[in-house]
Amino acid sequence: METGSRHDTPEGAGRTTRVTRTDPPPPSRLRRSARAARAVAAELADRVWRYAWPSTTDRRNRAYLRDRLVALPLLAVVAFGAFGWAYAGVRGDSASIRDRVAPALVDLADAKASLLIAQSEAEKSLDEGRAGELSGLSERYRTRIARAAQSLNQVTGSGALTVAEEQELRVVSALVVDYTGWIARAQGHATDPVLREAELTYARSMLCSEPLKAADREDRYPPCPPGTGPAATSIVDRVTGLERQLRERFADRAAWGAGVIAAAIVSGLAFGLLAAGLWRTVSFLRRRFRIRLSVPLAAAALPLLAVPLLTADALLAQHAQREAVVLADTLVKRTSPETETVAEERPFDGPDPQAIEVLESRVDDGLADGRLAFLDGVAPFVFPAGLVAAALAGGALHAYRREYLVVLRPGAAP
Repeated sequence: METGSRHDTPEGAGRTTRVTRTDPPPPSRLRRSARAARAVAAELADRVWRYAWPSTTDRRNRAYLRDRLVALPLLAVVAFGAFGWAYAGVRGDSASIRDRVAPALVDLADAKASLLIAQSEAEKSLDEGRAGELSGLSERYRTRIARAAQSLNQVTGSGALTVAEEQELRVVSALVVDYTGWIARAQGHATDPVLREAELTYARSMLCSEPLKAADREDRYPPCPPGTGPAATSIVDRVTGLERQLRERFADRAAWGAGVIAAAIVSGLAFGLLAAGLWRTVSFLRRRFRIRLSVPLAAAALPLLAVPLLTADALLAQHAQREAVVLADTLVKRTSPETETVAEERPFDGPDPQAIEVLESRVDDGLADGRLAFLDGVAPFVFPAGLVAAALAGGALHAYRREYLVVLRPGAAP
């Protein structure tokens, strides 16, 4: 908007100066929508609050009982439904980790270490030439090859893998069979250094994608880092990839999910309103209807006593899962054939914290101790208990309301 005004100046009079005044822009449509949404949300929250938490003052008995007849059963269903779903999820994740994912990780680590130990034993036996041809491969080689095959079979039957991962594991098992065939060929040519070395080299190439360096030939267990990408086709590459996928699934199950957190918040609010609503309703019946104790409402409140115990059990299970994630990282990244050989050759030196057997025991003990064992199997009954509580509360209030409408109790407000 522009306005004109005349100012007299020393230089001359009669000049007109235009002063521009800018009005504030109107609020944007987005801001108006946000304010409208906040107003609607506040009104809705107020209505829900007044419905779930009605005042007992200046309320007719008929209206109060009608509101409680709907609000209390609804709160019970929402509270126990959300809590039962979250509790079953935490318990289910703990059981899945304990019974499927963790054993599969242990078996994969054992299979990988056993194959690397078997390769070293085969090379050491066949380096003896004719003596190796006559005596055959060492007992440790045969034991470790059989152990690797058994571990891979146990992973297949664990139920922890997806269909694609099971197909990948079958490929690994077939490669292991082919690998042992090349070791057998090398044994058949133990007296021919050229053929023997070529067949051992090919067998190792099936096991490890990185070729053996001259500087590492003297090592008992040369480095065998896993490859990635399209070139990761060796046995160790494939097993390491499966370990990585299981480790990620392990961590996903052990973490607090967004759905579990939301259900816990909803159930916590609903439980608070339900407990307070039951108490206020009992007080209302005592003041207005002279009912000292409503047995059905007291019975409906009994399942609430189990909620703190179930919550403590869920928190224990979640804590045990987080601790197990650290052990799973060690199991995937720190175990080695050196550690397994030392644990096998010197069993009386004390347990190595990075040995597979020690880590397996720690994971099993942690997950077993991280729960209240007597609550096993309770999770499916949490929501039915809420339905029973809702039915008891609704039936009792319906009976009180019907009786009030028929006969007005002495001393009750009309």
